[in-house]
Amino acid sequence: MEITNIAYVVGAVCFILGIKMLSHPRTARKGNGIASLGMLIAIVATLTAGEVLDFKMIGIAILIGSIIGGIIAQKIEMTQMPQMVAIFNGLGGGASALVASAEFFSQYNQEPSTFLLVTIILSVFIGTLTLTGSFIAFGKLQGFISGKPIVFPAQQLFNALVLISIFTLGYFILENPLDLNLFYGVLLASAILGITLTIPIGGADMPVVISLLNSYSGIAAAATGFVLMNNALIISGALVGASGLILTQIMCKGMNRSLQNVIFGAVGGDVSVSSGDVQELNIKSYSTEEAAMIFDAAEKIVIVPGYGLAVAQAQHAAREVGEWLESQGKTVLYAIHPVAGRMPGHMNVLLAEANIPYEQLKDLDEINPEFEDCDVALILGANDVVNPAARHDKSSPIFGMPILNVDKARTVIVNKRSMNPGFAGIQNELFGYDNTIMVFGDAKDMLNKLLSDFKEL
Repeated sequence: MEITNIAYVVGAVCFILGIKMLSHPRTARKGNGIASLGMLIAIVATLTAGEVLDFKMIGIAILIGSIIGGIIAQKIEMTQMPQMVAIFNGLGGGASALVASAEFFSQYNQEPSTFLLVTIILSVFIGTLTLTGSFIAFGKLQGFISGKPIVFPAQQLFNALVLISIFTLGYFILENPLDLNLFYGVLLASAILGITLTIPIGGADMPVVISLLNSYSGIAAAATGFVLMNNALIISGALVGASGLILTQIMCKGMNRSLQNVIFGAVGGDVSVSSGDVQELNIKSYSTEEAAMIFDAAEKIVIVPGYGLAVAQAQHAAREVGEWLESQGKTVLYAIHPVAGRMPGHMNVLLAEANIPYEQLKDLDEINPEFEDCDVALILGANDVVNPAARHDKSSPIFGMPILNVDKARTVIVNKRSMNPGFAGIQNELFGYDNTIMVFGDAKDMLNKLLSDFKEL
């Protein structure tokens, strides 16, 4: 047992170091490897702790999981990473709920202690809520559930009643643990609450929801650790839960929103844009040849990646354009908004994949002062994070959200496939500004054509 606890401490140190190293793109891959090593140590320590285990079944489970994970890792596209993270969060919560349920069924006729019952109820409640909520988030990101807030009358009152019913059922379980119907009631009510808490959250808030659900999965794992009295599970779950809450707070700060407003505000995707609204903007559409001449006269360029770049898988083309501009003696920087894309760090991952130097990746606070002496700001598929309405339009759902001040650049070149609004569902007034020009088309095709035009100048 002493050796097992020492192994758990080593694993915990690896978890902490791994999370620390994940805070910077340069060390993120190594941090992920160290954290994985820590989990391997914890798993081996648990399996060799002297308990009676069916290693044949464990081996089969590992084999099946490895095959499924390998296939998913090979087939998943970078644009689908947010959906995959949502699924992982849900499966983590579901696994915690299943383990806690199994412990309940094995103990319920043996007069389990109050502590054990309380931890089982908490694990089942949080884990099941995370499972259903994560799959709703996955559906919204994937598109087969509307990205708009789905609301119904007295929705918050309904949620409150469901929550009260969960605690009431939990109390009755403590009084009568032999009544399985009470336990099934907690499972069902928790599943319903996960759905009803997530459906009113709109597309603009998906990055926050993903990080919050990640935190829930960690809390569920920690609760399951108390059920099993497993120190490694308690430590790892607490770390995931705490880091997820910190990341959620960072995301909320990046949107100038409170967590309460994100969960209950029903913001995102709920504003329709008519063709008349688009026609009121003075849109100036340029060709790549004309854009190339503007770049040729520029000295300082800031590239702003967005979800459109991810969809087009244009990160490598963006790097090639950036390298060509640098070879001509120009300064090139990349502006990263904390909630650009569909999940925290989405743009950092894409640009790091293309081997863009980390020194050129600038966050919101670093890059905003640079726009005032910037010759060209190139927007690649970003929308809501560059919308000036966030600064002055109190009726806008993104009012108050810190944005990238691209409109202060001398020239703003916006690449979009169409005039469709961003994930928040609102029109971007930047497109009609006097210093803004539009270059329509797929981001990858546009950048490749732009590079070809550069070389012909």
